[in-house]
Amino acid sequence: MSKHRNSEHSGPSQRQLRVGELIRRSLAEMLTRGEVYDADIAHMSITVGEVRTSPDLKVATVHVMPLGGHDADLAIAALNRNKAELRRHLNRSVKLKFSPELRFVADTTFDQMDETRRLLAQETVKRDLDADDDRG
Repeated sequence: MSKHRNSEHSGPSQRQLRVGELIRRSLAEMLTRGEVYDADIAHMSITVGEVRTSPDLKVATVHVMPLGGHDADLAIAALNRNKAELRRHLNRSVKLKFSPELRFVADTTFDQMDETRRLLAQETVKRDLDADDDRG
C-alpha cells in the first residue's frame, strides 16, 4: 500500500496534528507569559484555539481569539506584526527541522457553533429531527 495520501479526500496527517498541537501549546504559553511585548495585546488574554500546519510543515495557520471576542482584528494585526519574534521564541521551545511561517487568523469556531445552535433551534429543523426520531 502506498505511503502517499490522496490529499483531496483525507484530512491532516498524524504528524501535522501532533506538530500543530505542539505549536499551539508553545504559543499559548508564550502569550500567557507575555514573552513578546506589544502595547495592543499587552492587556489581552488571547486564546490559541487551533494550529493547522501545511503538509510540508512549513506554514502554520494559528487560529486565535481574544477573551470575549473583542478587538480580534487588533489582536491579529499585533500578532502578525510580531510573528518573527514569536517564531524565534517558538524555535527555542519546539525542535523542528524547519521553523514554520506563522499566519494568525481569527478563530471562528464559536461563531460556527452558535450558527449550528441557531439552525437546530428552528421549528422546521426540530420538526424534521422529530420525524427522523419517530422513524428510527
